[in-house]
Amino acid sequence: MTKNSITDNRMVWLDVIRCVAMLMVIGVHCIDPFYISPTMRVIPEYTHWAAIYGSLLRPSVPLFVMMTGLLLLPVRQEQPLGTFYKKRIFRVLFPFLIWSVLYSMFPWFTGLLGLPKEIIGDFFCYTQGHESQSLMDSLKDVAMIPFNFSHKENHMWYIYLLIGLYLYMPFFSAWVERASNKTKQVFLFIWIVSLFIPYIREYVANWLFDRSGYVFGTDTWNEFSMLYYFAGFNGYLLLGHYVKENKDGNILKIFWPFSGNGESDRHNSNWSVWKTFLICAVMFAVGYYVTYTGFSTTAANPNATETEMELYFTFCSPNVLLMTLAAFLLMKKVVVNTPVVVKALANMTKCGFGIYMVHYFVVGPFFLLIGPSEIPIPLQVPLMAVCIFLCSWAFTAAIYKVIPKKAKYFMG
Repeated sequence: MTKNSITDNRMVWLDVIRCVAMLMVIGVHCIDPFYISPTMRVIPEYTHWAAIYGSLLRPSVPLFVMMTGLLLLPVRQEQPLGTFYKKRIFRVLFPFLIWSVLYSMFPWFTGLLGLPKEIIGDFFCYTQGHESQSLMDSLKDVAMIPFNFSHKENHMWYIYLLIGLYLYMPFFSAWVERASNKTKQVFLFIWIVSLFIPYIREYVANWLFDRSGYVFGTDTWNEFSMLYYFAGFNGYLLLGHYVKENKDGNILKIFWPFSGNGESDRHNSNWSVWKTFLICAVMFAVGYYVTYTGFSTTAANPNATETEMELYFTFCSPNVLLMTLAAFLLMKKVVVNTPVVVKALANMTKCGFGIYMVHYFVVGPFFLLIGPSEIPIPLQVPLMAVCIFLCSWAFTAAIYKVIPKKAKYFMG
């Protein structure tokens, strides 16, 4: 690894990040049955490895948001707002609606085929114990699509987030284009402070005050806190843009932007591969330790609520930020010069959205195939993730080949 590889105007290292992030997303979904399946969740080794992999794979979604910011910010101001929305939102909206309907109607289809209703829980573990093959229940889920996802398509939560980011981006972009580097650093610093709010709400507020976790002006009548306007995934969006625009020596200034000036920023240089590895290894290790330790401790409490269980898995948290930024900076150094690999990565990128849409359909079946096998538990999650990834990729690529002109409506 010596420098970034760009082939035919492609940032190949970004394709590498996209591939790793997709495998991470699928891996996160592969561990869902470890907690939900009655036969697996009582086995300590399964829950132990689910915690290990669940913590390790948290950068998955933030990596995608960072890539979005890197590629799209700033939005070209000469481009009409409607043109940007049509190009971006419509590209994800049609596949999202089509596949959401398919996931919602799947239980009813199984009933038409005379299959037992338990097969729904086999495919979608969060429905176990609440399976229904009723047409009315499926239609209710379809009617709910404009408002939220159901437990049969948990992964679709990200599409609501993505559409929201697309809606927000042209307005945010106007500030990004004009803001100085120092101003962006200060924004990101305040955003990082906001990442501590879940922990402040859980530990500090409940310890000091009888306020049920309300902090910084929030209460039953107000959910928008003092730092609300700096919080959320827009920080990862700006971070992706900031990483693209700055040399490695400036990156860590987001953690304390109040020293130096714009002139000194320009004299910073990119890190060597080994320096990048060492810094990123420390950042990732710290983030992983907090994530794993916090989650494992909470999971060991039989009275812990679902919210408490997910606290350390929150994407917008300082520990996940450390892991995400470390992974991004390290993979940014990757160089791929082998034409076959470059071509495969480009095709994976083309099929990426379709892979995301499709993969949740086969998580359950692969778990049924691999989970009860003699394969060592530590190998089951990576094996399942790779198999699901390859099957989803093959299906999506086949759709593009069979109906190339219409595939974008189904696969994005």
